[in-house]
This record gives sequence, C-alpha cells and structure tokens, in this order.
Amino acid sequence: MTTSDVLLTADADGVRTFTLNRPQAYNSLTVELKELLLAGLTEAAADDSVRAVVLTGSGKAFCAGQDLKEHVGLLQAGDPAPLHTVKEHYNPIVKTIVGMPKPVIAAVNGPAAGAGAAFAYASDLRIAATSANFLMAFANVGLGPDSGASWTLQRLIGLGRAAELMLLARTVDAAEALTLGLVSEVVPDEELAARAQKVAAKLAAGPTVAYAKIKNVLSVAAESSLETALAAEDEAQTALGATADHTEAVEAFVGKRKPNFQGK
Repeated sequence: MTTSDVLLTADADGVRTFTLNRPQAYNSLTVELKELLLAGLTEAAADDSVRAVVLTGSGKAFCAGQDLKEHVGLLQAGDPAPLHTVKEHYNPIVKTIVGMPKPVIAAVNGPAAGAGAAFAYASDLRIAATSANFLMAFANVGLGPDSGASWTLQRLIGLGRAAELMLLARTVDAAEALTLGLVSEVVPDEELAARAQKVAAKLAAGPTVAYAKIKNVLSVAAESSLETALAAEDEAQTALGATADHTEAVEAFVGKRKPNFQGK
C-alpha cells in the first residue's frame, strides 16, 4: 500500500482502492487532496494491471465536499484559486471517473456531501453503509452544483428528484437512497469494505474491455437518438467480437468451464 498524508492507495486482486484520508475533517477536499486524487485516478485509468477501482473514505465520513476552511481562507486572502478549482480539479476528476475504462465503485462509508457526493454519483456502482447519507449542500452556501452533479444525479434518480434534493438541500439517508435507486445496495457499516472489495474483485476478473464499451455505449445512449445509440452498440459489438475475451467466453461455454478473462 502506498501512503500519503491525505490519500491512501492500495492494490489487491486487480483492484486499486483510493481512500480519502482526512478523517478529522470528514475527508473534505483540499487542493492537495484534489490534486493527488486526480493524479491517482489518471494513473489508474492508464494502468492495465488495474482492472477495477474503489473510492472510499477513512473514519466516519465518505467525503464532506470542499474544505470550506481552506476555501474561505483563500477568498479572504484575495487568492483566485478557489474560483478556479471547478475547472482545474473537480471537472477533471469527474471526467476521469466517468471515462475510466474499467468499473469504479464508490464505497460510501458515511456522509457524502457536495463534490464528495458527486464523486459517488459519477461512479459506476455505489455501495452504501447503513450510516451513509447524501447531501447536495450547494444551495446552503449560495452556490450551484458542480463536479458533474447536475448531469449525473438526474440520470440516476430523474430530473424532479434531483431538483428537489438540490433546491431543498435535503439529506437522503441510506435507506431512502436505495429506494430512489441512488445506490445499488446497503450493507452494515462493518461489512462495507469487504463487500466493496468482493464486488470489485469480481469485476476485475471479468471482461474489462467489454466493461469499458458498456460504459461508453450507456453514456452515448443517455444523450442521443435511438439511431445514434444503435450505431454505438454496433461499433462496440463489432470491436468486442474480435477480442480474446469473447473467444475465451465462447470456448469456455462450449467446454462447460469458467472463462479466464484477460481484459484483451
């Protein structure tokens, strides 16, 4: 495991786990943490040995969003950095999560607010601990949504619900998040890490090149015509049909054995 002061990185079974590590500040996002996370995610995206990614937090929170103490301090000092962080940090982080050519699982171990919640929304799967909750708190500090939340949240739960949660800045607990379809499952707090690793390891052992195409065609279909979606599916199937993983899957089916996917 590689350790920095604010971001922990661990590899196991083809899974790279990033743990936001500022528990005393509910893993709120400083410039340092944002830069380390962006660099780490970018590296994971390009590393063929990483076949799935888990994002989680240390302590009692997943991520409280922007570190407002740092933000206010910089504003009071006349530093323009806070006004640039969306373009320089949040947007690239979310683009990297969404565009990751392998599955990303958010293991939401506690409260997730603002950009922290948005990182979870951008992930492919969200597994929540019983103590988890989600809060779009932007309106409470006189701001609008960022980190892709305007795009991801309504795709998960619909425009009306997304507007409600953003305008009212209402906290959604884990049980309601499951009902809304915001998370795929809820597990006891003490089981979250193991459950997330189990799901990630299963995905890491799967046809990761196909997962990348699945993510891509879903993204295309979410904002296109049927004709465009069909064309994207055709392109993906044509490419995937020529992969070693597809050949292996067919041979394994015929041979009545478990396939050994290589992500190629």
